Amino acid sequence: MTEIAANVNWLAVGVGTILSFIVGALWFSPKVFGTKWLEGVGMKSEANAPVPMAAMVVQFIGTFLLAWVVGVTAVREALFTIILVAITIMALVIANGLFVKKSSYAIAAEAGLIAAMVATMIVVQGIFH
Repeated sequence: MTEIAANVNWLAVGVGTILSFIVGALWFSPKVFGTKWLEGVGMKSEANAPVPMAAMVVQFIGTFLLAWVVGVTAVREALFTIILVAITIMALVIANGLFVKKSSYAIAAEAGLIAAMVATMIVVQGIFH
């Protein structure tokens, strides 16, 4: 395991993390999916609402960890593995959304973000390979 971690392209992991975090911010912006997503999760948009910092920090950590997993699969040339991981995460996000009765739109937006993030990370790994 140490050898795999040492061979990970950390620049690609970092760039993939940052770009995917930006993709998420754009994804849930009012001009993309944000307004309808808020409705679908039962929230209202407030112009001066504070940013939920704890959620953003945890999201960033999770994004980094996902980029690291993508980096490990890149070292192993295991594209199918990261696709399987992405589908697994998407299934769990969908299940969670169904449990808490989010709208189909909100569930699709959340699961779609996982796909977009992983695709971004795979492209970044390919560029830096």
